[in-house]
Amino acid sequence: MPSLGAVTFLVRDYDEAIAFFVDALGFDLIEDSPQGDGKRWVTVAPRGSRGTHLLLARAVNDEQKAHIGKQGGGRVFLFLQTDDFAGDHARMLAHGVRFREEPRHEPYGTVAVFEDIYGNGWDLIQPA
Repeated sequence: MPSLGAVTFLVRDYDEAIAFFVDALGFDLIEDSPQGDGKRWVTVAPRGSRGTHLLLARAVNDEQKAHIGKQGGGRVFLFLQTDDFAGDHARMLAHGVRFREEPRHEPYGTVAVFEDIYGNGWDLIQPA
C-alpha cells in the first residue's frame, strides 16, 4: 500500500531551515546529503516520527523564491500534532516561534496557529 513519504518545503537556506526545525520545533534531522552544485537532500521530521518527512528544498529561481512563505496560499499549511501541547508550546515560545493566537480548546482538541521562519501558518494541535 502506498504511503506519503515526504512533502517538499521551500526554504531560502538549508542551514537556517535546519536550525529552525531542529532547535525551535524539536524535529530530528533525518538526512543531509550533498547532491552537487550546492544542492542537498535534507529531510527533517518530528522527533521519533516514523511517518512523513519534510524535504527541505532550497529555492533556486525567482518563481520558487516567490512561493517561500506562501505554500499554504494564506491558509494553515501543515498540522503539527502533539501529545504534550503545553510543553511543546512553551518550548517553541522560548525559541522565538511566533504564535498568531493564544491556545484555544475546540471539540477536536487544543490548538494554536503559529508561523515558521518564512511566515507559513501551522497548527500546533493536541487531539481531544
